[in-house]
Amino acid sequence: MTSVTVYTDGSSRGNPGPGGYGALIEFVDSMGQLHVKELSQGYEKTTNNRMELMAAIAALEALNRPCEVSLWSDSQYLINAFNQHWIDKWIRKNWMLSKSEPVKNADLWQRLLRACETHHITWNWVRGHNGHAQNERCDALATQAADSDNLIPDPCILSGE
Repeated sequence: MTSVTVYTDGSSRGNPGPGGYGALIEFVDSMGQLHVKELSQGYEKTTNNRMELMAAIAALEALNRPCEVSLWSDSQYLINAFNQHWIDKWIRKNWMLSKSEPVKNADLWQRLLRACETHHITWNWVRGHNGHAQNERCDALATQAADSDNLIPDPCILSGE
């Protein structure tokens, strides 16, 4: 299995507001050469949490074969969902919280789970805005995407979810 390191970040200008995600995919080929792919996209009206999830989704969906993935994010929302097994509870409760309220962003959590299916992923938290080069680059990509003129609609925000 190819080993890949993924860094992700999301951003929004308001919650909801214009937003974007940034992701870096790094891997070393069989010749020992480092390859880095950058991904980003901006949305007209979204939330920071949705962009944190979209960054991970975009990176995992960009992988064209099963990989051993070390995914790094400054989003405790994203990392804790897996490391503290929140997502397992949400699935068992059919995407409902203990208060009988629906889990927010269930559409993206479900899409993320599909993107995870073929990979072995280790979920890692990195402190944001703390000088970590790849995290800072993802933040720059996310904020540039949020501030760009190339924004697309977030379908769930449009439908009122």
